[in-house]
Amino acid sequence: MKITNAAFVRSVSDLSDLPEESFPEIVFAGRSNVGKSSLLNSLTGRKGLAKTSSTPGKTRLINYFLLNDNLYFVDIPGYGYAAVSHAEKDAWGRLLAGYVGDRAAIALVVLLLDSRHPAMKSDRDMMDFLAYHDRPYGIVLTKDDKLTQKERTHAKRATESCAMNAGFIVSYSSVSGKGKNELLDHFDRYL
Repeated sequence: MKITNAAFVRSVSDLSDLPEESFPEIVFAGRSNVGKSSLLNSLTGRKGLAKTSSTPGKTRLINYFLLNDNLYFVDIPGYGYAAVSHAEKDAWGRLLAGYVGDRAAIALVVLLLDSRHPAMKSDRDMMDFLAYHDRPYGIVLTKDDKLTQKERTHAKRATESCAMNAGFIVSYSSVSGKGKNELLDHFDRYL
């Protein structure tokens, strides 16, 4: 896949506001602060396309980005830590379960895991949720540039042991772009 253009389309806080299912959607999911927005910016070559923050939980809406005029990248709120009320977390949970569980246009879910840490229970729960809903998914191990080669190998093996339903596992660095071409090639298989 080659990305020639990318633009923010809209943010959605309610399932009734989702755009028509006219294009396939690649959804980016993961814990709060795992690097979803940085990955989107790196993949598209547009530094400020998706807003980034060092504060967990900044993405609070489902954000749609149109690529090549025929594909949506969708950035969803992170799960796990975020400095918000339980009521807001519950609302996010219902929104995301309804979206990921029912949206026919979803071609692939890209689950981001921080390569510096083993998959947490919430990550494994997300993998189970995706498998239950027969959602194809792949895993991106983010922040690859912060690891030694030995740590990279260990992180990938540990992820393989708990993510047997993943269609792919890619180590990625938003800083250097390592893994970008490999990941874009994987996307082609699902579109």
